[in-house]
Amino acid sequence: MNIFELTLKLQGFKLGKAEKFLKSIIDLSPPALYEWQEKKKWEIFNHHYNNNPFYKGIVGSTKPQKWEDLPVLNKRDLQNPIEEMMAEGYNRKNVYLSNTSGSSGHPFFFAKDKFSHALAWALIKHRFSQHGVRLNSSQVRFYGIPLNKKSYLAEKLKDRLSNRIRFQVFDLSEKVLEGFVNTFRQNKIEYIYGYTSSIAYFARFLKEKGIVLKDICPSLKVCIVTSELCTDEDKALIAEAFGIKVAIEYGSSELSVLGFEFPSGDMICSDEITFFENVTEPDGTTRLLCTSLFNKAFPLIRYSIGDSVDFDVNANGRKIISRINGRVNDFVKLPSGKVAAGFTFYYVSRSILESTGCLREFVVRQTRLDTFVLDVVATEKLSKEEIEDIHQKMAMYLEPGLNIEINYVDKIARKANGKIQHFFSELEA
Repeated sequence: MNIFELTLKLQGFKLGKAEKFLKSIIDLSPPALYEWQEKKKWEIFNHHYNNNPFYKGIVGSTKPQKWEDLPVLNKRDLQNPIEEMMAEGYNRKNVYLSNTSGSSGHPFFFAKDKFSHALAWALIKHRFSQHGVRLNSSQVRFYGIPLNKKSYLAEKLKDRLSNRIRFQVFDLSEKVLEGFVNTFRQNKIEYIYGYTSSIAYFARFLKEKGIVLKDICPSLKVCIVTSELCTDEDKALIAEAFGIKVAIEYGSSELSVLGFEFPSGDMICSDEITFFENVTEPDGTTRLLCTSLFNKAFPLIRYSIGDSVDFDVNANGRKIISRINGRVNDFVKLPSGKVAAGFTFYYVSRSILESTGCLREFVVRQTRLDTFVLDVVATEKLSKEEIEDIHQKMAMYLEPGLNIEINYVDKIARKANGKIQHFFSELEA
C-alpha cells in the first residue's frame, strides 16, 4: 500500500473494500450492469426520500412512481447550509466535505459518505490503471493552487503524499516554461495531468523549440487532460509534442469522474457509480442529468451539472460519451434562431488562427447576437486576409452576417482556480 492510499485509509476511507466491491460491478456484463443500475437508482432515491427531510421537501409528500417524474435538481437548489441538506445520521464529522469551484457561477458545499468517496477513488484508480499508471505514480500536474497560507500548505502536502510535482498555471512565461522542460529532464515522470489549455500551451512551446518531451523524459506513459474542453486539434498537438498518448477525463468535483478515455479511444461512462440521463430542452439542446448511486449523505439525484453531452454505445455494449458539447449556458445563439455548441465556434476560429503560426492563446466572447470578440495572445497581428478568412468560415459553419472583433491582449485572464473558459456568452439569459 502506497502513502497516498494509506492516507485515505487513515482518514476512514476503506479503499480496499471499495475496490473489491467495484470489481464485482465491473465484472458484470453490460445488460446485467444496466439492469443493476435501474434497481440501484431507485434504492438511492428511496434512501433520501425516507431519510432526508430536505430532499423529501423538494419531491413532495406524494412519491412519484415514474423516474421521469422526479424533480431535476440544479446547483441553485443546493446552495443551502450543508447541515440542512444531509440525510439523517450524517454530519460534518462523518462525511467527506468539499465545495465546487464555482466555474458555473453557482458554487456550493457538498458531502459524500465515506464509502461513496472511497468508491470514487477506486474507480479513478481503475481508470488510471488502463494506461499503466497508479494513483501515486510520479506525475507532473498543471493546476492552480489556493494562495491563502493554510490551503496552500495543505495542497503542497497533498502533492508530496501523491508523488507529484505541481506546475502552477498562473504564470506561463517563456522562462517558466523553460523551467518546466528542465524538470522533465531531471525527473522520472510517468504521467502528466491537468488543465487542457495549460498543457496545450506548453505543447505549443515545445513544438516551437523542436522538443519532444518523451525524448528527454523516457519514463512518460500518458497525458491525462481534464476540466476543460479538449478538441481533436488540442489532442493531436499534445500527442505530437509530448510523444505519448493523450487521454481525456471528464467529471465534476461533486460527482467525481463521469467519463474516462480508455486506450481504445472510447470515453467509457462511470456507470458503476453514476446513472446518466439526457433531457431535451425546448430549443433542441440536451442537458445532462446525473444520479450518484452511492452517496447516502447528500442527494445528487437527477442533478443537472450544467453540461451537454452526446452518448453512444460501443461494440461491447457499454455506454460511452461520444461528444462533450460544453456548458448549457454557453451555447452560441445566432440571429436566425439557430443554436450551436460553443466549441463549434472555438473549433472554427482555432483552425484558422493556428494556421497563421502566431497564435499563443485565445478565448471567444459573444457580446451580441451577431457579434463575437476574440481575445488573442499572438506574436503579431493578423492580416486583413486572415481576418476575412475567419469571416468566411463563420458564414460557412455558423451563418452569414456575423461580426468578428479581434482584441489583442498580453495574456488571457484565468479563473481563480487556473482554468480557462474558451467560449462564453455575455448575452443575458
